[in-house]
Amino acid sequence: MLSWFARAYLKRMGARYEYDVTYMLAMLDQSPKAFFAFAKLFALAQHRESAPNDALIAAKLMGAMFEDCGPCTQLVVNFAREQGVDPAQVAAVLRRDVAAMNDDVALAFRFADAILNRLPGEDDVRDAVRAAWGDKGVIDLTLGLQIGRIFPMVKAGLGYAKECRRVEVAGRPVDVVKRAA
Repeated sequence: MLSWFARAYLKRMGARYEYDVTYMLAMLDQSPKAFFAFAKLFALAQHRESAPNDALIAAKLMGAMFEDCGPCTQLVVNFAREQGVDPAQVAAVLRRDVAAMNDDVALAFRFADAILNRLPGEDDVRDAVRAAWGDKGVIDLTLGLQIGRIFPMVKAGLGYAKECRRVEVAGRPVDVVKRAA
């Protein structure tokens, strides 16, 4: 019975966000125990206590972009749209255009970039987040960053990350800029 509800939820989610949930349905079919453990991450994906919503979306986008070829990044863009995040801020993160970001988004972007790439100054940007939003803000951005990474990694690990997709913000394609090697 619980599997029936989970399947219905996933299908509604997939339709709502134009996202392929096949990998989660496969997990549900093949290992319900694993799926229901994984599904606990859905609640974690909604966690926010202190950081502004647009900053949290920036961290989630950075995590998704780091691991993804489009579909999971588009999912976070769709979440941002639904939550009323300024599309210009979303596009700025995707393009890595710090000059176009507001202060909150730029701080979250710098934090996520430093953590993802283990950049020098990681402690300084973490301290800046702490000064802006406290320890809860550091936790918010850290969890947002990592939740943005885990879904594309699970999708890839299960063999379902086969599609690359152009990311669109407010109906317009945006060139996603990944960090230069």
